Amino acid sequence: MSELIDSRADAAPTISAAVPRTLGETFNNYQSRVRNGEIGSLPAVIGIVLLVVIFSIAQPGFLTLSSFVSILQESAPTITLAMGLVFVLLLGEIDLSAGVVGSTAAAFGAILSVKHGIAWPIAILGAAAFGAVAGALLGWLRARIGIPSFVVTLAAFISFQGAQILVIGSSSGQVSITDKTLLLLDNGRISPVLGWVYLVIGVLGYAAVKFVQLASRRKQGLAVEPMSLLALRIGALAIGGAIFVYFCNVDEALDWQRREGIHIRGVPWVVPIIAVLLVILTFVLGKTRYGRHVYAVGGNDEAARRAGIPVRLVRNSVFVIGSTMAAFSGLFLASQLNGVNTQEGGGNVLLLAVAAAVIGGTSLMGGRGRVVDAVLGGLALAILQYGMSDLIKGGNASAYQFIITGIVLLLAAAVDALSRHAGRTSS
Repeated sequence: MSELIDSRADAAPTISAAVPRTLGETFNNYQSRVRNGEIGSLPAVIGIVLLVVIFSIAQPGFLTLSSFVSILQESAPTITLAMGLVFVLLLGEIDLSAGVVGSTAAAFGAILSVKHGIAWPIAILGAAAFGAVAGALLGWLRARIGIPSFVVTLAAFISFQGAQILVIGSSSGQVSITDKTLLLLDNGRISPVLGWVYLVIGVLGYAAVKFVQLASRRKQGLAVEPMSLLALRIGALAIGGAIFVYFCNVDEALDWQRREGIHIRGVPWVVPIIAVLLVILTFVLGKTRYGRHVYAVGGNDEAARRAGIPVRLVRNSVFVIGSTMAAFSGLFLASQLNGVNTQEGGGNVLLLAVAAAVIGGTSLMGGRGRVVDAVLGGLALAILQYGMSDLIKGGNASAYQFIITGIVLLLAAAVDALSRHAGRTSS
């Protein structure tokens, strides 16, 4: 009986579908899923393309290398925070404290580095540990005590603002980061050669994983995707990555800077860091028993409980992951601002991260979403904000920017609701 329960637990969120054998079948299968409401990140991808086209027409200087790099670096804190929030949102929960927990964790790491002379790896691990402990506390209050996540995390949002003041030392204080590596997290770029090395490693690693999966499925007598589709994906990754690295390696330095031996080029450090985090979290969510349990609990927690899934443990764990990622987000933001102050983490930091996840395709109702949704949604949101900052001028510019961002989030939520309705209707 226990084996049957374990089998059902593993299979709970899995949806069986015929594996397409040709590119034509793959395209038809995708069209069918879209018609059934499984649109995934399609709105975010379309939004990115439309925003780039619109701002390029409205602002001739929008499509520049410096703008592109700035968008990547400015979006890193939001994307990282949203990647962790995807796990929380998959369970239909919310974490209102993530932004403040992240900034407090970053302040803790900065204090370790600046005032205690701790090496940067230990400072980063200390910040991550701070976030994990905070998430464990929030998860325990939600899962074990049964307090609604809205109330728990709202209380934490208020309390951690006080904790941040205590960590920094005063209500108006600031910790200026002096460690070069911590400053380069969001501001720095890797060497041009290293950019190409990382690209080759990434493409070969992706190809190796896909071919191993292909061989494993064939050995088990299972249907496999067409080789043409796999070749297309690997080729797209290689060509797209090569174009990306090439343009990032173009020197942006002015003539006088070059004469002084100053060069501004290379892939931003945030890109390989976020790529590694994306691969790890995607593997955890999509290829492990734990990930299947997360989807099962998010889809129907009572059914998951009856199938033998440890619902409380899963619910607790997503807050740990969310707060740990919030700590990395806080470190990115601290690097971007060259320090940590008591005003960080509040305001719209959390709301923009939630918006990024939802715009990317993660459902606020739980049970549907991917980590890559946060990346695509965060990029769309960053392009929107960056474009508006140059396009909308005047005393009321920020007001219009907030209004437009809110409307975009509302549209994303409406698309999610309509797609769910379409899926129920088709079934």
